[in-house]
Amino acid sequence: MDTTDLSNRLASETSPYLRQHADNPVAWQPWDDRALREARLADKPILLSVGYSACHWCHVMAHESFEDRHVAAVMNRLFVCIKVDREERPDLDRVYQAAHNLLARRAGGWPLTMFLAPDDLTPFFGGTYFPKKPRFGLPAFPDLLEQVEHYFREHRAELTAQAPQLREALRAEGRANPRGGTQTTDTSEALRALTELKGQFDRANGGFGGAPKFPHPGGVRRLLLGSPGKPDPEALSMARASLRAMADRGLYDHLEGGFFRYSVDAQWHIPHFEKMLYDNAQLIPLYAEAFLATGDNRFRDVAIASGDWVLGAMQAPEGGYYATLDADSEGEEGAFYLWQRSEVEARLGADEAAVAVAYFGLDLPPNFEGHAHHLMIARPLEEVAAHLGVSGDLAAQRLAQAGVQLTAIRATRPKPARDDKILTAWNGLMIKALARAGRLLGITRFVDSAQRACDRMRRDLWDGTRLAAVTKDGRTSPYGYLDDYAFLLDGVLELMMARWRDADLTFARALAARMIADFADPEEGGFYFTASDHDTPLYRPKTFSDDALPSGNAVAASALLRLAHLLADPALEAHAERAVAAGKGALAHYPSMHTTLIEAWEDATDPPPIIILRGAADPLAQWQERARKDFAPRRSVFAIPEDARDLPEGLAARAPAGPVVAYACQGLRCEAPVTDEQAFEALLARTAL
Repeated sequence: MDTTDLSNRLASETSPYLRQHADNPVAWQPWDDRALREARLADKPILLSVGYSACHWCHVMAHESFEDRHVAAVMNRLFVCIKVDREERPDLDRVYQAAHNLLARRAGGWPLTMFLAPDDLTPFFGGTYFPKKPRFGLPAFPDLLEQVEHYFREHRAELTAQAPQLREALRAEGRANPRGGTQTTDTSEALRALTELKGQFDRANGGFGGAPKFPHPGGVRRLLLGSPGKPDPEALSMARASLRAMADRGLYDHLEGGFFRYSVDAQWHIPHFEKMLYDNAQLIPLYAEAFLATGDNRFRDVAIASGDWVLGAMQAPEGGYYATLDADSEGEEGAFYLWQRSEVEARLGADEAAVAVAYFGLDLPPNFEGHAHHLMIARPLEEVAAHLGVSGDLAAQRLAQAGVQLTAIRATRPKPARDDKILTAWNGLMIKALARAGRLLGITRFVDSAQRACDRMRRDLWDGTRLAAVTKDGRTSPYGYLDDYAFLLDGVLELMMARWRDADLTFARALAARMIADFADPEEGGFYFTASDHDTPLYRPKTFSDDALPSGNAVAASALLRLAHLLADPALEAHAERAVAAGKGALAHYPSMHTTLIEAWEDATDPPPIIILRGAADPLAQWQERARKDFAPRRSVFAIPEDARDLPEGLAARAPAGPVVAYACQGLRCEAPVTDEQAFEALLARTAL
């Protein structure tokens, strides 16, 4: 079979990323049975290219190579070329990123470029971005293609013999045996993680490490939580410095809110301009919690502005949240966000321009490639006010007016492309984010949005028995992954704390049951990333570390523990504890990469307090409002109205006794109910961090 006769088949795909490549002269195939069969029949290696729609270097490689007819002719002659959206097929991305790490001995990224044997899909070579012409110490992509295909032909027998070793090494990834059980109060891993984070902390700029610098919300949250069982002023100071630097400098969009993906420099000045739903879903509640922990109003303002950006830019009309905003506009990275001083002074009033120029540093040398300004706070507003000889209040008023005007000007520019698919896992993260921030900060519209998103998930991505991973244009995937179940379950539980609905409890129980049935490892504990009937090549991933997303295993364990303690269900608790135990071996290595698992481990070994409020609407709301004002990140409070229906037996037994009653539990053990405000205040004091 001559695969040079293949045609590009991406035009009918739902993924915006795949459709971006539908006009390439490359004969791109989606990952499906037809493409894999064609590779086997032609006995050609597979060129697998994995990326996503907002990926800048994916665009660069596409423009340089995939749109070039000469390069495409080489690709089509030598390989069956398959294009994958990593957001739609995170299983393939996870498998082949892990393979890249083993083969190249370094971390991967996007675009991911892997070369696979056609018979068993085992990779034999790979990399990330390759330029069309030699640069950055990388070979020219067309030359590389010839060399890789030649090597495959000349060393076929050797590669076939080595393939089982690679597959076995990949399978070993999820075999981290527990180092002891979970029934211990040893806090060494948590303390080691904190020590590692303090060692990685950038004392000059906040955050961890150098360029490129990512926000690492899990690590910052670990600093915010501090040492187990006691305050840690140094860690809290580091968390505060990191959050301030990210919010005050270029990682944050100072006009509309929301965070960019990462900073290309160590100082947080210039970001990579794509905006990802999952980054903001982790940062919004972190800033809300930081406000309660520190009283710093800047953190509250950032959380609210970022939440409002999600509602305005990322929320679908029928509920739920879109995936990403591109880094590029009209082929230029960051063009939508950049400014010239002359433009600001020409289009704003003189008073507003004077404040904006000084505040955002537009009177300093351009900070973006020497020709434009990316907005960041260059001077405190108090200093600007003093320099201009106006009051602080007047300076703040003029800055707010300037922000409105600049936002309106920016809205007239060509906008970055938006990937408008709805990803279940990322929506679960954002449901949790807005429900938590809405509850902690008293922002009703955030909870409303989270509730509508939850309803969208239940309506369009849940068929009554199983979850789909993605929906777009009325088409949904036929399967979901561990992260879809774990993150959505966690989000639904958070929504139940913000606003109780009987249907959400039913949904949470169904999600937990299906997650256990489809993903649990009955032999070694924990959860596989793919369901038992899902066909993923090479192996079933099972990981415990955090990356750009929190660990699915850790989130699953924490969510199951919370649901178990709410329902007084020892079976759910046992599944969660087995997951934590399965990750103990992984946790022993680089605990700072396992901060979500550490929280799950703390929840399993020292169950966090859970308070169930029952009562009439008004007093119930008053007690719930009182409970949200403390910094108590481990405490769960569920306010269940007296007219709630279809409650499980244990919850139904906790009926109102008078206007309102509080039942306080730790794990599966509960205290005597509390019915007066003074006793409730004492209860809250005991259960705060």
